[in-house]
Amino acid sequence: MSLLALVMTLPSHGSSERTRLWRALKSLGCGTVRDGMYVLPDAPAHAEALAELVAAARAADGTADVFTLTPRDAAQEEALRALFDRSAEYQAITEETQRLLLAGTSDGAAARSLRALERRFEQLAAIDFFAGPRRAQTAALLDMARVELVRRASPDEPRATAQGIARLSRADYQGRRWATRKRPWVDRLASAWLIKRRIDPRAEFVWLETPRQCRGDMLGFDFDGATFSHVGERVTFEVLAASFGLDADARIAHLGRTVRYLDAGGVATAEARGLEAILAGLREAQGDDDKLLASALKVFDWLQAGLASRDDDERRAA
Repeated sequence: MSLLALVMTLPSHGSSERTRLWRALKSLGCGTVRDGMYVLPDAPAHAEALAELVAAARAADGTADVFTLTPRDAAQEEALRALFDRSAEYQAITEETQRLLLAGTSDGAAARSLRALERRFEQLAAIDFFAGPRRAQTAALLDMARVELVRRASPDEPRATAQGIARLSRADYQGRRWATRKRPWVDRLASAWLIKRRIDPRAEFVWLETPRQCRGDMLGFDFDGATFSHVGERVTFEVLAASFGLDADARIAHLGRTVRYLDAGGVATAEARGLEAILAGLREAQGDDDKLLASALKVFDWLQAGLASRDDDERRAA
């Protein structure tokens, strides 16, 4: 293991510049050997960032230099790794998440608190250069909290079955009435978008007080006993995509992973946080489910357009 060490001194004047540099050091995740000496793992991005700090320090009439530091033995390496220990920060996030769960609420404020904790976790994980079990434990707790808040907000959330997924013809599912639980959230909104845009353009949607209200002439989705619901690890959106042969589309598959993360936990995608925040705002602002869906359809349209543009850029770059 080798480290980049920044040795820096600043003149007694210029407290604002010292504050700015200290914040920069903190955001990079530097370990502090002693006052004026800071270390980071040896990496090109860190070398570039430290070079900028050297220039800033010298511009403020201070001194600064960067050199490579290599531990002389295992004991010194362990001591240097300890400078990057994030256990206390993970513990703080864990305790706040546990308090959120113990509060027993599932309102918008609870969801916002969880999103803030997840952002803190992501920022911390980005500078956790020698990750230990605490990071995985905290991530698992946050996933559990997400699923629990969804369950509290939607007590009729479906349980996954182990049945197979049959391939269906879209021609047999046109002009139908599709029914799901009222006050739809991510999986139901995304599923309705998939139905409307890719399966049944003339679909009508019925918002049920309880799943028991679903009549025989309706196609139910995303509740226990529905025609389309969770199967194994797949959420309803993914089941619909697989049922109608849409999962071969890379953009649909990517959106499915995003929906699964937000609905049931798992691995986050780059779009997950933004999508969740937008849909949460729409849900709070719009009390009418038809109008909520109309707005959500546009959001998913934009998201798919963005994914298509990104794919085009990646193909051109290749």
